[in-house]
Amino acid sequence: MCLSDLLLRSNASMRDAFTVVDMNDLSDVFVVDDSTRLVGAVSEQDLRRALLGGVSLDDPITPLVRPWRATANQAADRAAVLDLMRALGVRNIPVVDSVDRVIGLHVERRIIGVPKLPNWAVIMAGGKGTRLGSLTKTVPKPMLTVAGRPILERLVLHLVGSGVEKIFLSVNYLANIIEKHFGDGGHLGCSIEYLREDPDVPLGTGGALRLLGDLGYQADYPLLVMNGDLVTNFSVSGLLEAHRKEQVLATIATSTYHHEVPFGVLRSERNQLTRIVEKPIQEWPVNAGIYTVDPVLIGRIPVDQEFPITRLFEDCLSRGEKVGLWPLRDDWQDIGRPNELAQARGQ
Repeated sequence: MCLSDLLLRSNASMRDAFTVVDMNDLSDVFVVDDSTRLVGAVSEQDLRRALLGGVSLDDPITPLVRPWRATANQAADRAAVLDLMRALGVRNIPVVDSVDRVIGLHVERRIIGVPKLPNWAVIMAGGKGTRLGSLTKTVPKPMLTVAGRPILERLVLHLVGSGVEKIFLSVNYLANIIEKHFGDGGHLGCSIEYLREDPDVPLGTGGALRLLGDLGYQADYPLLVMNGDLVTNFSVSGLLEAHRKEQVLATIATSTYHHEVPFGVLRSERNQLTRIVEKPIQEWPVNAGIYTVDPVLIGRIPVDQEFPITRLFEDCLSRGEKVGLWPLRDDWQDIGRPNELAQARGQ
């Protein structure tokens, strides 16, 4: 579907507008000028009301065009856009650049104008979340909500909004809740399939990837792999581009861990004080639970046994193969402990 086919010029006719509405099931059609800058919108309801009032199909839509202020920028999170739709009671929101040119369109069940990626994504959503205690007794950890939406759904929507169309969910604990919620993914604008672990044989973050072969899937492009308990708006295209540019077999996204020493640290030489550093802060890059993996590595994962994905990277290093690191520059929050969940919920 071409974005230009969904936009109208100010001098378009009623007939043109009805064609766009009927062929694409849109509640509002957006009107742009010759430079594709957003002028406004005309609703299906107003079109039909005008037709009943005696306006001809050949008449221009100009009198029906109204201002439209609900827009999103290219970096807007898909979940946030859907929440905005719900809040405003609209089904479409245009994506505009810095000078109000329409470059994409969010529709309830899909996003138009974002380049589609050939890469598949695998989200690990099978853990029990025991550190969260009673919170995960009847709800799998990835289905806990942040700002009214399950964490796992936020991840899926973020991937869809970044151009990913094929997503695999690795499930185990309370898998039926996840599968019932997501189904085949069609209502979220993607295709979802499930990698089902044996409840008695947990496979870990790496072992679950081996199940792709059991389903007969062979990836042709690097796989995106991530934990299902993350709240993040990381740049999918940025990670994939870094992986390609560095020509590595795997790339690990990193966050920064800060630790403040709660004392004054004494620097010395030959048992004599040279400097006092009050409460210094140390920083280390840490594993953010987001990866890009070349398909060739999947065949190295053992069958039917627990295998952390980090062991796959260690194997690469032992073979003298390169593993890249990609620093996250976007929001990132791991939801593994009650205090982390509370922080993500703004509590």
